[in-house]
Amino acid sequence: MKRTPDRTDLHGPRVRPGAAADACAVAAAALLVLAAALIGTHLQNRYGVLRVGRPPLVGDWMPHVGPGTPAAFVVAVAVVAYGPSVAARLPWRPLLLAVWGGALAWTWSLALVDGWRRGVAGRLTTRHEYLQVIDRFQDIPAALRDFHAHILIGAPDNWPAHVAGHPPGATLTFVLLDRIGLGGGAWAGAFVLTAGTTAAVAVLVTVRRLASEDLARRGAPFLVLAPAAIWTGTSADGWFAAVAAWALALLSLAVTGRRPVWTGLGAGLLFGLTVYLSYGLTLMAVPAVAVLLLGTRRLRALPYVVAGFLVAPVVFTALGFDWWEAYRLLVTRYYQGAGGVRPYGYWVWANLACTVLMVGSATVAGLRRGGAELWRSGRAAALREPAPRLALLVGAALVALLVADLSGMSKAETERIWLPFALWLLPACAYLPGPRAWLAGQAALALLLNHLVLTGW
Repeated sequence: MKRTPDRTDLHGPRVRPGAAADACAVAAAALLVLAAALIGTHLQNRYGVLRVGRPPLVGDWMPHVGPGTPAAFVVAVAVVAYGPSVAARLPWRPLLLAVWGGALAWTWSLALVDGWRRGVAGRLTTRHEYLQVIDRFQDIPAALRDFHAHILIGAPDNWPAHVAGHPPGATLTFVLLDRIGLGGGAWAGAFVLTAGTTAAVAVLVTVRRLASEDLARRGAPFLVLAPAAIWTGTSADGWFAAVAAWALALLSLAVTGRRPVWTGLGAGLLFGLTVYLSYGLTLMAVPAVAVLLLGTRRLRALPYVVAGFLVAPVVFTALGFDWWEAYRLLVTRYYQGAGGVRPYGYWVWANLACTVLMVGSATVAGLRRGGAELWRSGRAAALREPAPRLALLVGAALVALLVADLSGMSKAETERIWLPFALWLLPACAYLPGPRAWLAGQAALALLLNHLVLTGW
């Protein structure tokens, strides 16, 4: 019987007094959200330039309950009450299954607060979404060769916004689902929600491998009860986040294990796929570099990762899709639409308010503690000790998110677009003492948002 690897650093990170600093960080984040809401509402009401219903979020003010409401409250109470103790005591592999099951229950419950049709089955069938063009991919190679011709708004039969805004790998996900008999909005919604929740498992695997098992266990309940679950179910970006998360997880196994061939190839294949799911996911190179830096066998794994990565570009290019040309056209399309109207001066900071709502106050406090941990540790300790190693991984995801923000290609809708980055901020909650109080705050935020605002995804 295969033995589970020994746990390391069971004493956890050094917990230093910091409640006042945590409170200041959370208060600053709350003020950021309040400013984004008040200033955004004024700008939208007076000038109509933000193009969102409830600044800074895409959605409408609509207090409501639904069939998922009782289940969401039950899941929240259960995770707050028992999550930390279960995460500390359950054997590792059952814990991974429990985290996925908990994330599934939480995400499905939140989605069903809006009802089956409005919350799941109809999400990916609107005029901007991928399912609108399934019938135009009967001949996939021909559709890929002709993909560029329909990106611009003035082009004949131009693609809907989300199809034009992504490489064709995103649309092909739903085309292939349709081909195997899982067509329609219900199957599409169920797929992205179910697949998206596996990302929590991928994050735990990575944190355990690169930092410590104890830190992974401490962060596990926060990955289950994440406010970001509102947009994981059911936005296609939840699926993108899962692919990117598993790419990093496999990379962490490749650079720390003794047999990097299959994990390295798998990581490379998934990284290549992410680039053809979303142009913005090229920024996953930043946390990937952090994983390589934290690995002990990076040189052995790197050739296999590169070989796997090349598969998707070679296949898509051979089928006639030019990634660079499509991206060039997308930039034009972006400024032809809402991206050309939405003011950069507002969204460059209001996007960060969206991020606060995605990750919650616990993550804000955890990021503060992680930054302090990294500051206190020396250069050598940052690569050797578990707590600063985790801070490096989380910090790399934060850097990628900030680069996306400064690029100006993510003005609004970042509550779904930045799911692949925001997911990696949640492990910072492992630094927090008194996890139940923080978990309760996370749950309260998600429940309030989901019941007061009818979100766009």
